Amino acid sequence: MNKALFVLSAYTLMMLGATVLMTKKENHAERFCVGDRNAGWGMSALSIAATWIWAPALFTSAENAYARGFAGLFWFLAPNVACMVLFIPFAKRIRKEMPEGITLSGYMYQRYQSKAVRNVYLFQLCALSALSTGVQLLAGSKMLSILTGLPFAAVTVIMAAAALSYSQFSGIKASMLTDAVQMVFMLAVSIGFVVFGVKNGGGVETLVMGLGGAAGDANSLLSARGLEIFLEFGLPAAIGLLSGPFGDQSFWQRAFSIRKDRIGWAFWAGALLFGIVPLSMGILGFVGAGMGYDAADTGVINFELVNALLPAWAVIPFLFMIVSGLLSTIDSNLCAVSSLTTDIVKEKALGRMKLSMVLLLAVGIVIANIPGLTVTHLFLMYGTLRASTLLPTVFTLKGINLEPRGVVIGIMSAMAVGLPVFGYGNIKGIAAYKTAGSLLTVLLSGVLALMISRRRGVRNG
Repeated sequence: MNKALFVLSAYTLMMLGATVLMTKKENHAERFCVGDRNAGWGMSALSIAATWIWAPALFTSAENAYARGFAGLFWFLAPNVACMVLFIPFAKRIRKEMPEGITLSGYMYQRYQSKAVRNVYLFQLCALSALSTGVQLLAGSKMLSILTGLPFAAVTVIMAAAALSYSQFSGIKASMLTDAVQMVFMLAVSIGFVVFGVKNGGGVETLVMGLGGAAGDANSLLSARGLEIFLEFGLPAAIGLLSGPFGDQSFWQRAFSIRKDRIGWAFWAGALLFGIVPLSMGILGFVGAGMGYDAADTGVINFELVNALLPAWAVIPFLFMIVSGLLSTIDSNLCAVSSLTTDIVKEKALGRMKLSMVLLLAVGIVIANIPGLTVTHLFLMYGTLRASTLLPTVFTLKGINLEPRGVVIGIMSAMAVGLPVFGYGNIKGIAAYKTAGSLLTVLLSGVLALMISRRRGVRNG
């Protein structure tokens, strides 16, 4: 059997088996979304880390290290880790203010008693889940299609079906359990690849030589090249990544699922565990740059280096790691969108929740099959989308009362103005437009919400 098909089949059977053996089929809608609200910090940390390990963490980290050196990896890794730490006080706050909550959109509705506020959050959260699912399917299917010889579209369907098979059994419990298993495996494999990759690639000396990237000019954050990387990649990436958990229902769902007094521990540990995997992939990228490796496709440089530096059998654990990383994010997206269904239908019907999972995968498959899209394009685009709700969410959780109309206008303006500007810069590769689009998206929502709220307050006064 083809190696890639073997890996995907084995992975699906392992996750399905673990789910059936270690969790009970969940027939209660609320428990399907948040379990017993008593998840321990250890498994939660592994789940948080695995959920955050998505296509860019596996591929963009290595690509940035190889092409953009230390500066490129830094501006990818640092905000990725920092965002989960910054999220902790807000996760604690929402749990305190809404102990029986399920979704961020539900919390915003409770605070403002406005269907318009709830709906604009629902749109953003659902759109993000769809784009995230699309990018995972795009990244995984691109590689698996090459390795299996199967049509790309067929592989996207197979991957989607694999994630759906175990996610529908017990909801968040299945997601967190399989995430934990996947994360342990990813940690072991990524560390092993670093040890043998550095050894076979010329040792630590080669690694150090590669800190400047393939061109050798990006080993400093403050150099001319380092500042250029910050403007073209670092700033928009940092805005999107630091906004990450705040605009992602997967993380709010875990805030409602973890034992209340263990939320901080879970996210701290999750942040540190997450960092190991993209750092490991980045080190492989440095090794490739240091040894003068000529990449055929920088987007999969880590895969090329595994083939070049390690024995032929090493491709199997590598594929297991990739499939684990991608599908752990997809299954979290499935649970997230099923929980959002509770804000749409009055009766928390489990059947409708599971139907929403199928619909999400259908949209994700369509996105993944759009011609010309790349992982980096989608990563930066939905990172910017996440930023559209950052400031209104932070202001609300910090106790600043906003006018509902201001929240809605602010977020919609950010999407209508900031996203197109960023999208143009993203497609054309123009750093100034990407930077402007990112800043407009994150600032417009907050500034307009505050201005309208204050004006309305003065008027009412």
